[in-house]
Amino acid sequence: MYAVAISDVVYCIHADIRTTDLFEGIWSIKDGVSLNSYVVKGEKIALVDLVKDWSEAPSQLAEALTSIGMDFASIDYLILNHIEPDHTGWLKEFRALNPHCEILCTDKGCKLIKSFYKIEAGVRVVKDGDTLDLGNGQTLAFIEAPNVHWPETMVTWHEASGTLFSCDAFGSFGALGERVFDDAFTSEERAFFERETLRYYANIVSSFSLFVEKAIQKARRLAIKCVAPSHGIVWRKNPQKIIDLYATYASYAKGPAEKEIAIVWGSMYGNTKAGLDAVIRGIEAEGVSYAIHRAPDEDFSYVLADAWKSSALVIAMPTYEYAMFPPMAHIIDLFKRKHLFGKTVLRIGSFGWIGGAKKEYEAAIEPLKWNNLESYEWPGFPSQEDIIALEERGKELARSVRET
Repeated sequence: MYAVAISDVVYCIHADIRTTDLFEGIWSIKDGVSLNSYVVKGEKIALVDLVKDWSEAPSQLAEALTSIGMDFASIDYLILNHIEPDHTGWLKEFRALNPHCEILCTDKGCKLIKSFYKIEAGVRVVKDGDTLDLGNGQTLAFIEAPNVHWPETMVTWHEASGTLFSCDAFGSFGALGERVFDDAFTSEERAFFERETLRYYANIVSSFSLFVEKAIQKARRLAIKCVAPSHGIVWRKNPQKIIDLYATYASYAKGPAEKEIAIVWGSMYGNTKAGLDAVIRGIEAEGVSYAIHRAPDEDFSYVLADAWKSSALVIAMPTYEYAMFPPMAHIIDLFKRKHLFGKTVLRIGSFGWIGGAKKEYEAAIEPLKWNNLESYEWPGFPSQEDIIALEERGKELARSVRET
């Protein structure tokens, strides 16, 4: 790895994480993820954000620092926008290498550093609007962005280069390799990162969409030339693109979202699947696009991404031991945790000797305030009458999306 210049005094250094581990212990990163840090040089040197000891991330950063004639001992200030361990897990080791470096973070961040790493000395609290003069005309300003996505989060602004070090805001999944800038990737590669941005947003940030919108309002007041997040592409050619994407994704929390349907289904012996096939024929007859995911076969991080951006859902599951099919119950719980509000939803499913999923399902989704079409259940394999009714339900759902 080597450092990449954003300006004559600002550099991106990053570590690519390629592992079978799950991000936050939950989310798939089969295409990797980057941990981005940044160097700002004045008379003093600041490092913005750190890494955890993960897939040799510290040695990747050390190599990048070497490429610009620095090492960890060269750093005068460590700015921690966010204390989550993917950005701070190597803090104690860094401090051992550089005991004189001053750490800057928010007041809540200071408390988290104490609880996570037992470090108190040499930590300075900064507030919204505070600045740090590095000398030679290089000044950093700090802007609090609480709950994007931890309560202690801030972002750091370098006015001279127009660079916003945005921490987890405006981030995405996906390893970068030797390129970091948006204009260094092909349109197909950027499309991949946009999909991974949506998945990152839905998985990591979606619960806090109201706070994302507040942070975007602050960001729009700045003359931004470069958005430099802690994960994913550094946006210098078109920084407005990533800001607009996040604004769009945040808006989905209130609806409406895209004129699409996310179909999430599970089936034990094919009976629910047969009914779902009829619903899909109805959707297709109305010409509305859809994405389809089977539980538990598919990674639920991708399920959540498609559900987040879709205006409507089909939830198809059988009754299992008087209750919801367990993999689907997990998906519903995830939808609640991530605040998947305001969707138009059709729930269908088969049952064996007796129903039960409907009752549990309706209690589970009550906080989400969905616009629910009437659930449709049937015993065993669907009859021809069921098939006709289910096709019509699919058409009804599709029309509601198209007409929104």
